[in-house]
Amino acid sequence: MSNAIGIIFANSGSDNLQGLAQERPIAAVPFGGRYRILDFALSSMVNSGIRTIGLVTPHQYRPLLDHLGAGKDWFLERKDGGLFILPGVMHSLAGSKDAFCIKDLQNNLEYLQKDYVENVLISSGDQIFNINFRDTLEFHKDKHADVTLIYKAVRPRDDDSLDQILLEVDGDQKVSKIHNKYSLESEELTFLKFVNIIIIRRELLLEIIEKYGSYGCIGLMEILASNIEVLEILGSPTNSSIGTIHTIKDYFDRSMDLLDFKVREQLWSGVDRTHTKIVDNPPTKYTAQAKVSNSLIASGCSIAGEITNSIVFRGVVLEQGCRIQNSIILPKCHIHSNAQTNYTILDKSVIVHGENVLKGSESHPLVVLKKTVI
Repeated sequence: MSNAIGIIFANSGSDNLQGLAQERPIAAVPFGGRYRILDFALSSMVNSGIRTIGLVTPHQYRPLLDHLGAGKDWFLERKDGGLFILPGVMHSLAGSKDAFCIKDLQNNLEYLQKDYVENVLISSGDQIFNINFRDTLEFHKDKHADVTLIYKAVRPRDDDSLDQILLEVDGDQKVSKIHNKYSLESEELTFLKFVNIIIIRRELLLEIIEKYGSYGCIGLMEILASNIEVLEILGSPTNSSIGTIHTIKDYFDRSMDLLDFKVREQLWSGVDRTHTKIVDNPPTKYTAQAKVSNSLIASGCSIAGEITNSIVFRGVVLEQGCRIQNSIILPKCHIHSNAQTNYTILDKSVIVHGENVLKGSESHPLVVLKKTVI
């Protein structure tokens, strides 16, 4: 068992998800047929031996609690440690670029004080990844680091996210600079992108909260950047696929990535599996008229139509003659005969009656809100 506790910031929202995050935080958005985005950070911590994990929640926390329960499906229903729900501060205090708001940590100081572990592993809850942190925790311990920042080498054209933080790391893995991509003047072909995962000494984190807690919603990364000369801040690379969900195109692209076997193998195969809420659905029923190619279909569905390059969640009904292409169909949707979707995302419990055609584009997928009847 790791000598660390975890904190996941699951309170990020976005107006760029076109309604998918309207009644739920990004962390609670369904993903990949049976998961929530939060499952990936939570499972990675559990697979790394961390058995005490705090979840910083927003005001619309009900979808998170419905999904997590007491944490049994993640082996966190425990007498010692387990899953802790940590209320976040008001959204009006948070800026879009404030990674890991100190006010959220100050608001839940008791969680950090009651456990005497050496380190705290902090992650955002809006990313898709599968990382075992055991080696990084050992690296952090062996190097006597104050802070270890996990990063990934990326090409600028492959990742143009506006709010990414970049690192400069020397030969000894010491971080010499922390800055924003667009203030960086460099001819390098690749950059070291901080992936919103931090390991920090618990005592240091408590000192930072005491010193900066009255500053408003200042981000932890901003504090670390301003103290880089006095802290031992190291960088640790990861080869894991990292997909951050900030926009509807992020969500669509990362979902479509799952149709690639190599991506699925990295996220879901092997010892470190991604855990999620168990739902005892019957197997999906396929009629003689069903045609399915290059798609992921969850359990509990009834398929009589044609599906191509799509992801279909649990409990979906697709009647004979309907045609689903390049689409994401969330749980309990019902698409009637001869209806069509292309580059479309249907939120939960949407009903599409026969003969309707819903069409977006690869760059601008069409989003249909929850419980809409068309």
